[in-house]
Amino acid sequence: MQTRTQRPARPGTTLARRSVAAAAVGATSGAIRQAHGPESATTDRKAAGRMAADCPHAIQRPWVQAAWALVAVALACSAAACSGSRPSGAADAAYSSAAAGPSAAQPGDSGAAAAPPAAQTGGFDGTRAWKYLETIVGFGPRPPASANIHREQKYLASQLRSFGCHVSTDEFHAQTGVGPLAMENIVAEIPGKNPGIILLLSHYDTVRLAGFVGANDGGSSTAILLEIAHDLCGRPGPLGVWIAFLDGEEEQTNFTSEYQAQTTWTANNNTYGSRELAARMDLSGDLKNVKALMLSDMDGDSDLHIMRDSTSTPWLENLVWSVANRLGYSRYFLSSPMSVTDDHTPFLQKGVPAVDLIGNIGPITPEASFGIYWHTLQDNLEHCSAHSLAVTGHVFLATIQALDDKFAPAHHR
Repeated sequence: MQTRTQRPARPGTTLARRSVAAAAVGATSGAIRQAHGPESATTDRKAAGRMAADCPHAIQRPWVQAAWALVAVALACSAAACSGSRPSGAADAAYSSAAAGPSAAQPGDSGAAAAPPAAQTGGFDGTRAWKYLETIVGFGPRPPASANIHREQKYLASQLRSFGCHVSTDEFHAQTGVGPLAMENIVAEIPGKNPGIILLLSHYDTVRLAGFVGANDGGSSTAILLEIAHDLCGRPGPLGVWIAFLDGEEEQTNFTSEYQAQTTWTANNNTYGSRELAARMDLSGDLKNVKALMLSDMDGDSDLHIMRDSTSTPWLENLVWSVANRLGYSRYFLSSPMSVTDDHTPFLQKGVPAVDLIGNIGPITPEASFGIYWHTLQDNLEHCSAHSLAVTGHVFLATIQALDDKFAPAHHR
């Protein structure tokens, strides 16, 4: 997924993740014909400062040494098995099943064997989600406009239709750092009994680095949302749920090294799919009906840590963290803040309440704020876990229930 630079900042400096200017819309389609090309790429240790200067409207990420003390506290809390209580109010399978959550996977656990029974995770089947992930990774590297991503697109649309979802696709062209590229967003629409939409997002493309399969970055979140679609399609709830699989999130540069992939992030040369979707929904009038947006990104690591994004909408982020705590997952949801620019950013800029559930890829260190395997060839199935897919999926389903309770009370159902 993202950018970013894996370098720790000196006190008082910031690191940029995805630097997208508020007015920039790089994607082009019949509805949106903007011809923004990428600015020159930023690399090496100067990347953060140059991105901050080039993109004054971008949301930046502060990462100072003091934050690591908070991470240490969160991990210590994990060791002490912090847990939450059962929620009050309307009951649902997502809440009522296993309030304490399944037992924790150990670092290094991977594969379907680590998945708890679906009865413990609100109906979310981590074993089935793992099978989706295996299939997706089996396509190989999946950068936009590649043969492999075309195979993935057909697979996603076919699976969604087999679940009974109404599926729409948006084919658009983007002017990128590697030239014009055809891209495609895929959206499953589950109607609701009341006005209002809960929008779920994942990107499904991978970074342009030879041999990079993106099991976690691009793969895990896609598998999670596929399983959520399997659970929800054909079963209308109080609110509509739209599940969008986004193309073109990654930086569109042909990288020649892992180092380059970790230290390059250029304004207007990434997050094409989310900018396209936000613009299209704005033009159609659907955007004003979105009550909440939840983004999944890199949520499959075998030692999962979901970080709290300070740019996300506070009430929605608090709701997600409260749900996670109630389900007994507080050890996976850290309290230390960071600022992230991601696929939720174009929607935040248009006033949509949004939260980014952003995880890690490998152990987090001061030099590797997204994990030591981020944007490396080690982002593979070996370092992912079906248990982590199930934890994230359970929280998504339970939060959807909480949003239904908030915006469509029982007397309106």
